[in-house]
Amino acid sequence: MSNPRFSVIIPAYNAAATLARALDSVLAQTWPAHEIIVVDDGSSDATAAVVAAYGDKVRYLYQYNAGVSAARNAGAQAASGDWLAFLDADDWYYLNRLKWHADWIACDSELDFLTGDYEYRDPAGKLIGTSMAANHSGQHMLLKAAGAREVVMQGCEFEAFVADHFGDTHTLSVPLATFLALGGYPLGFEVCEDVHFLTRLVARSRRVGVVCAPLGVYFIHSASATRADPVRAQFENVRTLIALGEQVANLPAVVRRGYTTRLRQARLNLGYALSKTGNRTDAIRAVLPSLIEAPSLGSVRNLFSILKG
Repeated sequence: MSNPRFSVIIPAYNAAATLARALDSVLAQTWPAHEIIVVDDGSSDATAAVVAAYGDKVRYLYQYNAGVSAARNAGAQAASGDWLAFLDADDWYYLNRLKWHADWIACDSELDFLTGDYEYRDPAGKLIGTSMAANHSGQHMLLKAAGAREVVMQGCEFEAFVADHFGDTHTLSVPLATFLALGGYPLGFEVCEDVHFLTRLVARSRRVGVVCAPLGVYFIHSASATRADPVRAQFENVRTLIALGEQVANLPAVVRRGYTTRLRQARLNLGYALSKTGNRTDAIRAVLPSLIEAPSLGSVRNLFSILKG
C-alpha cells in the first residue's frame, strides 16, 4: 500500500485559548499531515485569528454553530487526503501519533481502521491515567500485546470494545471513503456521538490496528459537558445509545452484544447520577428498562444497587 495521506480535522468552538497548542502538536508530527483543517463552529472569540496566524499551513472553514459532529463531518467533506485523523481543540497529539499509524498502514493493507492509547491530564499537566489501562477491552489488548507496541483486534474482541471502548476520537485513523460511506458522525447529539460512529465502524470491520502506547492527551477540565452537568450528560448518553439501537438489529451479533452491555451500563450511570441528586424515583426508572431490553442477572444487580443507594 502507498503511504497514507492524513487529513487532520479539528473542530473548534471558542477555542482561542487552546487551539494553538493543538495545531502546534500536529505541525510537529514526525509524519507530516497532508493537511490540517480547522472547522470553526460559529465561534465568537479569536479562534479565526489564531488560525490566521498559521497562514497556509492550516485550512480554515467556518460554519454557523451546528455542533461538533457537523463540524467534523464538514471537515471530512472538504478533505483531500485518503485517511482521516481527528483532534479536539483542547487536546494534543504526541510526536509519533501519525507516524505509528502511517507506518503500519503502509505495510498492512487489511487494516480497516486504527486506534490506540492516550493519556488523561489535568489543567496542571498532571497525568491522571491512560485510556487502555482504564477499560476492560484495553486491558485485554495490553495483555494480548505482551509488551509489543502493536496488536490487532478482531473477531470476538469487538464485543468488549463496543461495550467499553478505549481510545477516543483523537486516536482514531479511518479511511476517508469509509467515513463518508458511514455518513460520518450523527447529528443532533451532544454526548456519545463518537460511540455511535465507532459502533457502526466496528460493525463493518474485520481487523483493527491498536497502538499500545499513548498517541496524545485528553485534557480533563471542569467545563466539559460531562462534569458541568452530570445528570444531563448521562441522559444524553442514553438518548444517543437508544437512537443507535435503531440500527443495531442489522449489525453482527458480537456488536449487538457489546451494544446491549453498553446501554445497560449507560442506564446505570444515569441512575447513579440521579440518585446522587436525591431523585431516587427517577433513578429507578432510568434503570428499569434494562430488565425489559436485556433481562439478566446483571440487570437485576444494577436495579438493586440503585435501590440500596
